[in-house]
Amino acid sequence: MVTQTPKLKLTYEDYAKTPEGERWELIDGELIMPPSPKEAHQAVQVDLGLPMHLFARENDLGKIYLAPFDVVLSDTDTVQPDLLFVSKERLHIITADNVQGAPDLVVEIRSPSTARQDWTVNRELYARHGVKEYWLVDPEAATVAVLLLDGRELKVAGVYGEGDTLDSAVMSGFSIALAEVFRG
Repeated sequence: MVTQTPKLKLTYEDYAKTPEGERWELIDGELIMPPSPKEAHQAVQVDLGLPMHLFARENDLGKIYLAPFDVVLSDTDTVQPDLLFVSKERLHIITADNVQGAPDLVVEIRSPSTARQDWTVNRELYARHGVKEYWLVDPEAATVAVLLLDGRELKVAGVYGEGDTLDSAVMSGFSIALAEVFRG
């Protein structure tokens, strides 16, 4: 009888030894290196992230971070969302090195190489760890799918396009015209 050797699961300690300057994620104990984002991805990240940052700071709501910044969800799960928001009440989860726990809001910007993972693996991972709001941004389609935590599942609350205004459930009062985000 042949038995398989159990697959070795890496931990945050292993992850912390990866070369600085390289973008890695640790999903279920497996190191993954996503490819560098393309121009459309970067443009959307800035056009969405800057207004979010200014709004959060002006209204003393919490902090916004842009990738790369580690979010340690467990000893075997460390991700680098494109954008993340941690509310003022939960700033204690932010350390000098990373975020220790689930942000209140996570934004992933679709890339052809990561789209499937964002909709499946990351969605389940964020739900399991308690991310309250998850945005999946598609620069090509000029849409944002907003998912909200309902029990233990992130459910689609709506899909918004270039002509719509997007409001956040967890960043109280934040609203943005998506035409400003997808201006090309």
